[in-house]
Amino acid sequence: MADTYETDNHFPVLETERLILRKLTLADAEDMFEYASEPMVSRFVPWEVHKSVEDTKAFLAFLTESYGKKRKLTWAIELKSEGKMIGTIDFINWLPKRHKAELAYILSHNYWGSGLILEAAKSLLDYGFQKMELNKVEAPIMLDNFQSQRVVEKLGMQREGVARQHMIINGEFVDLAMYSILKREYVSGS
Repeated sequence: MADTYETDNHFPVLETERLILRKLTLADAEDMFEYASEPMVSRFVPWEVHKSVEDTKAFLAFLTESYGKKRKLTWAIELKSEGKMIGTIDFINWLPKRHKAELAYILSHNYWGSGLILEAAKSLLDYGFQKMELNKVEAPIMLDNFQSQRVVEKLGMQREGVARQHMIINGEFVDLAMYSILKREYVSGS
C-alpha cells in the first residue's frame, strides 16, 4: 500500500531538550480537547473544532487504529516539564518510493511563540532525513498563517510558490504557500 510506512520495528520516540515526541494514546484525550476545541487553534487545519471530548476520543481512536495499520506518522508533542501533551506533529502524505513527505503540526495556543514547534520540527526532520531516507520535506501552509510560515523558514525551507485552491478548510477552498527543504540543504539540528 502506498500510504503505509516502515520506519523501524516500532514507532520511534524522539526526544529533544524540552519535548518527548511519541505515539498518541486515548489517555491524551483531555489534553488534546483543551486545544482542539479552540477555534483559534483549528483555524488553519482541515478538521473541525472538537465540540466535545467524545470528538477528541473518536479522533484518537482513528489514530490508534491507523498506527496499527501503519498508515499514520503522527507524534504527540509532550512537554517534559509538565508531562502534558500540547500538540501533534506529523509526516503526512509520506511517499517512501518518492522519498518525500509533508510536515504538519498543531500546538496549543498557550505555547505559541515559545520555539517548541521549531524544536519538534527539527527533531522530526533529523529523523526523516537520517532514518526514513527522505530527500524532500514539504510544508503546505495557508497564506495568512504567517506564524507557521516563519517557523518553516527558520527550518531552512524555501517557498516554492502558491498552490491554488489546494485544500478545503472550514468548507472553503484555500490557497496554500508551498514550502520545502531538500536533504542536501538541511543542516541537522540547525
